[in-house]
Amino acid sequence: MSETREFKTESKRLLDLMINSIYTNKEIFLRELISNASDAIDKYHYLSLQDETLPRRNDYEINLSLDKDNNTIVIKDNGIGMTYDELINSLGTIAKSGSAEFIERLKELQSKENTENKDELPSDIDIIGQFGVGFYSAFMVAKKVEVRTRSLYDTKAYLFTSTGEETYSIDEIEKEDSGTEITLYLRDKTDEYDYSQFTDEWTVKNLVKKYSDYVRYPITMLVTESVPVEGKKDKYEDKQVLKTLNTMTPIWKKNKNDVTDEEYNKFYQEKYYDFRDPLLHILLNVEGKVNYTALLYIPSQAPYNLYSEKYEKGLQLYSKGVFIIDKCKELVPDYLRFIKGLVDSPDLSLNISREMLQKSQEITDIATNIEKKIISRLQNLQENDFDKYLEFFKSFGVNIKFGVYDDFGMKKDMLKDLLIYDTVNSEKMISLKEYVKNMKEDQKEIYYASAKTKEAVLAMPQMDLLKKKEYDVLILHDDVDEFVIQVLEEYDGHKFKSVNQGDLDLLDKDEEKKIKDLNKEKKPLLDAIKEALNGEVDDVKISKRLTDSAVCLVSGDGVSFEMEKVLKQMPNVNENIKANKILELNSNHPVFKAIDEAYTKDSASIKDYAELLYNQALIIEGFKIKDPLRFSELMCELMIKSNK
Repeated sequence: MSETREFKTESKRLLDLMINSIYTNKEIFLRELISNASDAIDKYHYLSLQDETLPRRNDYEINLSLDKDNNTIVIKDNGIGMTYDELINSLGTIAKSGSAEFIERLKELQSKENTENKDELPSDIDIIGQFGVGFYSAFMVAKKVEVRTRSLYDTKAYLFTSTGEETYSIDEIEKEDSGTEITLYLRDKTDEYDYSQFTDEWTVKNLVKKYSDYVRYPITMLVTESVPVEGKKDKYEDKQVLKTLNTMTPIWKKNKNDVTDEEYNKFYQEKYYDFRDPLLHILLNVEGKVNYTALLYIPSQAPYNLYSEKYEKGLQLYSKGVFIIDKCKELVPDYLRFIKGLVDSPDLSLNISREMLQKSQEITDIATNIEKKIISRLQNLQENDFDKYLEFFKSFGVNIKFGVYDDFGMKKDMLKDLLIYDTVNSEKMISLKEYVKNMKEDQKEIYYASAKTKEAVLAMPQMDLLKKKEYDVLILHDDVDEFVIQVLEEYDGHKFKSVNQGDLDLLDKDEEKKIKDLNKEKKPLLDAIKEALNGEVDDVKISKRLTDSAVCLVSGDGVSFEMEKVLKQMPNVNENIKANKILELNSNHPVFKAIDEAYTKDSASIKDYAELLYNQALIIEGFKIKDPLRFSELMCELMIKSNK
């Protein structure tokens, strides 16, 4: 028997679409054909559990054969095979899925009350094929495809032959065992692509490892290995050895009690090319609206390119153990871009080629749950192993801060307790919760200062009164810190307060009145200093915070000095954005008294004093002064003048 038939759908035009448009990566063909072979074995296994007339077997196998001379690759399975009608319905009709029909048929069998061995039938039928188009991916690399198959329910075997054009042929052949054997006659090499690479052992082994490593049945292939020559010392010869190429059972599917931390670490190092152990791993097995398993890792150190444009975030994605996407960015928020790992789910809404995801609620649900689990694990680490959490925060704390700040603080309540800071009163970093717990009884606000070191904060003149009251102060080291504080606004009912912005409101009523009266009394002097500085400052006033230092520069409400510095480093930022500068003077300091006396004797002298004080305040605050030479000369002149 031999016949030639036309494809039932739009023949060559549809085939061209499927071959050239649906799949963008030619190497995908091997994943698709191996997945189909796995499905065929699954069908055999499941049916043998409910049909006692079918022989049960434990030698399931998918075998690959490479032939460089003839430029062919063969994929063979010992699964259920296909009948004549199934060949026409599954291969002759594009996009008609035999797997989908099989699932429906098996579910019907399961629903029958008197089905024998019903308890042996799996509740989750893990068939990979969904669309009935995977077979046609073969034509991306093959100029001709032959399918030799014999159904478990038929004594006849058939050969299906097609070049991927309008027609295909079916011939009756001899085949002893059930199963399917697909032979791909690879296309000739072109300037753009070398199809013969798929007859290379190394290439095929790597493709199996990449895409089909966790197919549940052994994928075998004869490979060339150098083995010792019997009876000859130090002599080796190349021999063909049948090897299993795939792992079959993924580490994330094993009972977690049977896998050691060392094994999880080794998997991480090999999978993600890191010679260091991860800081920790998180294994999630979730059953519910969306079923999935996730194996997540937090590296011990940030990748060198974590903050570059070339860095790609995302988790590897598997569907029923079959590799789908290397970097699924939708699975992790941007602030957790450092997370490595994978997700395996049978419930994904894949597109027809299985190369990409359709936008789906399933991915959103998985991503949301993963994010919550990671945050929960970090909170647990902070509470129970602070030293290890400190390691994490030193590497990735800035990411958590960006998470708080991003999207106008949408996630600030979820992340705020993960923040830890150095403070002037603590030897180690502490959380905001611990800061509030340690606050003095009369302290109302949470104070902070931006600086690189604790010594720099303690040296700030704005710290005078806070040091006397022994209030703790958060030390903000990172550029993003002040933006985070602005988004948080408060913690546990206590507002955040910068030590060098606005009034600190730490004086009692009598002290407040005294400063207020003094500002009125010395208004002519203060106005003269402001005028002498010719618009460099927005105000000059007697300080409520200085007790030891002579002068300081503070900002008004709104943009702080630190924000101004950060914003000016950013591209396309309005250059007019700047902090309001307020020059504060300590009325109890000898310098103030000297200036006051000098102004009384010679009001014109105030210009030099004002310039000197302002430049001194700029240096203390970390700003550059406009004319260092003028500042130096002025200091010398005033020192000489004071000795006359």
